[in-house]
Amino acid sequence: MIDTIIFDFGNVFIDIDYNATQTALKSLGVKEWNSELDALNKEYEMGKIDELQFIESIQKYTDGADLISIRSAWNALLLDFPLYRLEFLQMISSKYRLFLLSNTDSTHIDKFEHKVGQSFARDFYSCFEKVYFSFEIGKRKPDENTYKYVINSHNLTPKKTLFVDDRLENIEGAKKNGLLTWHLNPEVDDVTNLLEIIKTFHD
Repeated sequence: MIDTIIFDFGNVFIDIDYNATQTALKSLGVKEWNSELDALNKEYEMGKIDELQFIESIQKYTDGADLISIRSAWNALLLDFPLYRLEFLQMISSKYRLFLLSNTDSTHIDKFEHKVGQSFARDFYSCFEKVYFSFEIGKRKPDENTYKYVINSHNLTPKKTLFVDDRLENIEGAKKNGLLTWHLNPEVDDVTNLLEIIKTFHD
C-alpha cells in the first residue's frame, strides 16, 4: 500500500518548454548548448556556484548580452502552473506523505515564485512535508545518494513510496533505490491521473 509520494516539479506541476530557453539563448548569440554549458548548469543546480557566476559564465558565449537578458532567457522555459493541479495536490495531501524533489536552481525558483505570486507558492509548498531543491541540498537526480538522502531523512519505506518524474534517467535512479515509479509523459499524462496510476500498484 503506497503511503508516500515523491514528486518532481518541472513538467509535473509547472509546464516546461526547454526549447524556449534554447531559442532565447540563441537570440543572444549562444550558438549551441555544449558540454561546458551543461557542466555549468549542473554546478549551478547543485549550488556550487551562485547566480551571478552562472549568468556571467553564460555571458561569455553570447554576443555581449547583458545579465538581465540572459537571466530572462534562462527563465523562458517556465510556463503555466494550472490551478487545478494545486487543488489536486491539496486534495491528496491529507491522504499521503508528500515530498518535492527537483533538480533546479535559485533563478528558476525565484522566477516561479514571482510568476505565480507568494500566496500560490506558499499554498503549493505547504502541501509537502518537505521540499528538496537540488541547489539547496547539493545533490541532484539521478545520483542514487539523492534518493537515499530523502528516504533516510524521513525513514521512508521504498516499497510503499511512489516516485513521479518526467525524465527516464531519474526514474531509473529511483528504481535502483527500490522506489515504485511513475514515468509521467507530459505529452499525454497529467499529475491529476495519479490516483488511477496508484490503483495499478494495488491490483
